[in-house]
Amino acid sequence: DEMKGWRRDFHEHPELAFEESRTSAIVSEKLKSWGIQVNRVSKTGIVGVLKGEGSNNDAVCTSIGLRADMDALPMQEENDFAHASKVAGKMHGCGHDGHTTILLGTAKYLSENRESFGGTINFIFQPAEESQAGAQVMVEEGLFDSFPCDEIYALHNWPLVDEGTIVVHEGPVMASVDEFKIIVKGVGGHAAMPHLCTDPILVQSRIVSALQSIVSRNTNPVDAAVVSVTQFHAGSSYNVIPSSATIKGTIRSLRSEVRENLKERLVEVAQSTATAFGAKASVTIYPGYPATTNSREQVQVVAAVAQDLVGKDKVLLNAEPSMGAEDFSFMLEKGSKHMLHHPKYDFDDNILPCGVQFFANLVLRRLQRQE
Repeated sequence: DEMKGWRRDFHEHPELAFEESRTSAIVSEKLKSWGIQVNRVSKTGIVGVLKGEGSNNDAVCTSIGLRADMDALPMQEENDFAHASKVAGKMHGCGHDGHTTILLGTAKYLSENRESFGGTINFIFQPAEESQAGAQVMVEEGLFDSFPCDEIYALHNWPLVDEGTIVVHEGPVMASVDEFKIIVKGVGGHAAMPHLCTDPILVQSRIVSALQSIVSRNTNPVDAAVVSVTQFHAGSSYNVIPSSATIKGTIRSLRSEVRENLKERLVEVAQSTATAFGAKASVTIYPGYPATTNSREQVQVVAAVAQDLVGKDKVLLNAEPSMGAEDFSFMLEKGSKHMLHHPKYDFDDNILPCGVQFFANLVLRRLQRQE
């Protein structure tokens, strides 16, 4: 009930990327009350440092990182329950309120049992996961220089998985993501005289279709890849052919080689298609997040901890990776339920204890003396 109260309070008061002042203040206050050293980093980020008082001799690790993201999404919530967002246009639609609560619960439990382990735990409360790469900012500002971690772990709620089930992947678990913008410039004019124009809407329509061939004809069929056009902007009058048209979208993959190929072919396809129609295309690619890839040894550890906690039949080891993206990748490098980012999504409070128990057991396994 205590954790449920924390989580619902966070849900009522969502804060966007690098604006998580209230959330981080609550996190900081609670960590301090449990005797955990609090460090402010990357504007609204928090790193809580807890040193164990038990033996660390022969332990696998001397330091371990646990990470949770804190930011909300710029979307209007459509739920009408008591703990719905009180801030117009902002909502915890991806479960970061639950992630923060789980890490807080883990910190409290381990602070009360610090004699059970040796070494150091870094509780990393990260800002700005949604679209602003808060993890990358933390890393570039020296996160691991100041708070070294032999290993680092994170979890993510997933509404499509049954309560009490834990999913772990070896290798790529979430895709890389990059955004693109293509501006086609042609020759505008009267819609009644298209022969005197170079219609950028026609050109962009062909580009939209041609981009789909990158996945179907330029990518190995066994490699996952996505090219999605999500915006098309052109014109302002029914009888005027505009002089330019703009499309925007996203490209995603699970392997770095595929990611580079997608970007190269996107530029080539757009520019060559525009040239064929006598127009010009300028392409801008905005780098996003690399793929989130789990290491084999750590996956085996997580699987063992999960099986001890919920039973072997409740641990999925071969589920498909997601083409969604997660900036935790930067840290790894150096149904009837509403899905994530839905305006009626709400974190399942029933999984909070399982998340805390999992994190705590994982830490104890890695920081306790090995008999």
